[in-house]
Order: sequence, then structure tokens, then C-alpha cells
Amino acid sequence: MNKAENKAEKIVIFDTTLRDGEQSPGCSMNLDEKVGFARQLEKLGVDVIEAGFAIASDGDFAAIQAVAETCRTVKVASLCRTIEADVVRAAESLKNAAFPRIHTFAATSDIHLEFKLKKTRREVLRMVEENVRLARELCDDVEFSAEDATRSDINFLCEVLTVAMEAGATTLNVPDTVGYTTPTEIYETIKTVKEKVVKDRRDITISTHCHNDLGLAVANSLAAVTAGARQVECTINGIGERAGNAALEEVIMALRVRADQFQYENSINAALLYPTSQMLAEMVSFGVQPNKAIVGRNAFAHEAGIHQHGVLSNPLCYEIMTPESVGVPSNDIVLGKHSGRHALKSKLVELGYELSAAEIEETYRNFTALADRKKKIYDQDLIGLLPLALKNNAAQTVGTYELIAA
Repeated sequence: MNKAENKAEKIVIFDTTLRDGEQSPGCSMNLDEKVGFARQLEKLGVDVIEAGFAIASDGDFAAIQAVAETCRTVKVASLCRTIEADVVRAAESLKNAAFPRIHTFAATSDIHLEFKLKKTRREVLRMVEENVRLARELCDDVEFSAEDATRSDINFLCEVLTVAMEAGATTLNVPDTVGYTTPTEIYETIKTVKEKVVKDRRDITISTHCHNDLGLAVANSLAAVTAGARQVECTINGIGERAGNAALEEVIMALRVRADQFQYENSINAALLYPTSQMLAEMVSFGVQPNKAIVGRNAFAHEAGIHQHGVLSNPLCYEIMTPESVGVPSNDIVLGKHSGRHALKSKLVELGYELSAAEIEETYRNFTALADRKKKIYDQDLIGLLPLALKNNAAQTVGTYELIAA
């Protein structure tokens, strides 16, 4: 086997922060913010930026245009329904894109057909065939999504995807639109699509787009990859409709940390994950939850004494990736009522105070008593707990610092 045959397959990262993500309450962005964030996504290394839903509003249309004109090394996608006016509007929004993609969709579950589209399966098949063909006439890169795929009849899902593929779509997306499926179930769905629709077509990419209503979006995305999906649709910080989308940073680091299980490549610069997360949090109206994986404030923070001792001895004891690998400056030893002597001693050394074993014991007793009464311990609190001789030195140090700062 030659080296080329040995090369790992690539997972295409399709970022929909500017479309699905922005649709979630509190996440609206203005034009300048969208363009600025698109630049950051391009720098991060995503393969596709879905910039908006062109026919939804003049603002979305303008944003897609602006992103397409600004980002020249990444594909820019414009979303549209399988309706002629939608497809034409999407194509217009991408007129100046270096690498345009029309992303069109139609619902395929019986509940959507009956209550939302009010169309028969035959009518949906005709819509898909006509409008995917139109999209392909207007753009060389067409993606088709079967909305609510995971609640659709599998035989009809395969029939719709086959029609879309034969009409010119080269990316077939199998979305878990309402976050309903499970890893085992989506694995079987993707496997079936691969066997019955794609078969031996090497020019066709299977995609997945998972929502997080049951907290399974990332797990479902990884299961889809294992089954044969080679594009994952996700958002920064997992923002999106309702409970959000699969979080890009979690998907990427799962692929990286567990490369023994997922032997695939991607083009993401992981060291930019945390800065990109922070940039988005500053733009929208809420921050990242503290215990959010990878980019949350507590993702690399340790308060429990046993954990602190282990991390101080060797971070690998409790950290499966380095903070620096995702762009976090360092881990954080947080002093609180669960902390131990090792963490206290380390913090005092960091502040410039070397204590004897007896002094550590005295300070630790005072520290635990204070920590039981006070949730957050500041450096000044620790200095106040030092034995008297050290405390006097501390006062001089603080006074000097304040004088310089002034």
C-alpha cells in the first residue's frame, strides 16, 4: 500500500453559526459582526461557512453577499427551500463568492409533510427534483438536506436523497432537526443511506446536522462519522435553535483527543477554538456556561484537593488535553473549601511566600475555616491568613505594589 492510500480521510467542517446559530434567541448579529466573525471562522480553518438564509430578509441577503465577497479561501453557503424563488435568491447572494454553495432543503418526515408543508410524498419528490436541478444549473456545488430526516420513513428518506443526488446534489445532509435520535440509531440511518443511496459514488459526501434537544448532538455527530458521514455541521459554542447544535469545539477535540477511535483529518486550528468562542460570546447577549466542555470557564479549573494535587504533580492526571491546545492560556487552580495543602502551598509560592511545614499547617487550618464561610477566596484573603511575620512582609509588598500602580 502506498503513502497516498494510507492517508486519513478528511472530515469537512461546515459551520452554521451565522445561520442556524444566529436564529437562536439572543444571538442576532449585525452586518459588521457577521463579517468579522466570518473572517475568524476562515482563520479557524472551517471548510464551509453557512452565512444565512437569503430569502429570509434583506439583512440576511446582504450579510451573505458581504461574507462571500470577504472570505476568499473558504466555501460560502446560502440556505434556501426547494422553491424556485428561494433558489434564485440564494444564487444571487453568492454571485461574488470565490467558492459558492447553494444549500437547499425539504422536509421528509410525515408529520412535517402533513402539518407544515401540507404536501404528499410525490409532490415533495417533484419539488426536490426540479429545484435541486435548478440549483445545480446556477451553482456547481449543491447540498441537499432532508429536514427531520431522523423521524422520516427510511425508505422515503433514501428515495428523496436519491432524487436529489441524481438531480445534481453532491452533498447529502441527514439532519437530526429536532434532536430526537440516538447514536446507535443515527449510525444505522447513515449506514443505510451510504449503502442504498450513495453506494460506490466517490463524488458524493454524506453530511450530518445534529441538534442538542436530548444533549446528544456531539455524540450523534460522531456516530454519524463512524457510519460514513464525512461532513459535520456545527456551531461555535453549540448555539442554535432551541437547545442548540453540535458544538464545533467539542466535535473537533473529540476527534483529536480520541484519534485512536476517529482516524480522520480536519483543517481546524484548534489553538483558535477558545479565542473564537470568546469572540462569539462578546457579540451575542450571553456567555458560555461555566462547565461547558472545551471552552467553559471551568473546563480547565480544579478545586478539589485530590484533583489539585494530581494536576500539580502532572496535569495528565486529570486533563486529557492541554489548555494551550485549544487556546486557553493555562489551567486554573481554584482555592475553595475542597482544596488541599498542595494547592494552598503552590498558590502562596506563586504570591512569593515560602512557608515551613508548620506554617503551612497553621495557614491551612485558618484557610479551611475561612473557606467554609466564604465562597470566593482572593489573594488578599490568603495574605491575611499568613503568620504574623510573613503578614508584615506581605503588607509591605502590597503597599509597594499599590504605590507603583498609582
